[in-house]
Amino acid sequence: MTSRFTDPVELQRVENLQFQFSSRSLEGKVILVPGGAGGLGACLVAQLLSEGAVCVAGYRSNRTRAEFVKSSLESRFGGTVHLVEGDLCDEMARRRYLDETATLKGSIDGMACFVGDPARVPPEGLSTGDLARSYESNFIAPVLLAKAVGEHMIARKVHGSLVLLSSMQGVGVFENSLNYAAPKAAIAHACRILAKQWSGRSVQINVVAPGATIAGMAASSVNSGNDRYVEERTVSRFGRPEDVTRAVRFLLEPDCYITGQCLLVDGGMSLKA
Repeated sequence: MTSRFTDPVELQRVENLQFQFSSRSLEGKVILVPGGAGGLGACLVAQLLSEGAVCVAGYRSNRTRAEFVKSSLESRFGGTVHLVEGDLCDEMARRRYLDETATLKGSIDGMACFVGDPARVPPEGLSTGDLARSYESNFIAPVLLAKAVGEHMIARKVHGSLVLLSSMQGVGVFENSLNYAAPKAAIAHACRILAKQWSGRSVQINVVAPGATIAGMAASSVNSGNDRYVEERTVSRFGRPEDVTRAVRFLLEPDCYITGQCLLVDGGMSLKA
């Protein structure tokens, strides 16, 4: 007996080995990228432009850097990078990100959020204020924005995906990383909660957890004496922005069949942590 939830045409297509692979499924889609002017975020913006997506890159305050990213990527990949400014820790800024993005075509089709703070504090001096600030930047701000964007998409029956950024430190156990790792671990759990909450709806949400990359917040760690990880063959090389972008883009697929998951992109470093 055939399920009433299957499409006979689709069943026949599969039977005939007529598999479909979309290469530009985000063409014309409006994708919000908070942190899109940063090292990792800018790489995703480049990928989205190359596919013909409508890209909105958010930045906190460095307008000069944002304009440089905009002009550089537009000249190389075509299209337009729409910029929006604001610190996501500010509720009004989160509202502005959502409203200005939705204004472009009436709705938002997806989001990948690259915002965060390295929150580097010596463990022996860790204070209540340090932890509070880290949770605000690395957990509260991105989660509340994801919740707002997801609800916006669900209300409009938009099929799309959201991706949040955690870190290998939020998955593996690394010494002296409490201030940064704890909120990043909380991101993954919040993702699972939202995925379950939105189960059966039109929106999927997942997390990508980068490792030691040569761009983004991890770049300073790579350049501060971590060559031993490659020398000792913990990893074959340090990560590149493109490694993270490929994972994020995979999960941004509008008809993504994955939700509530955390994908590590760390070359295996967390396996030996």
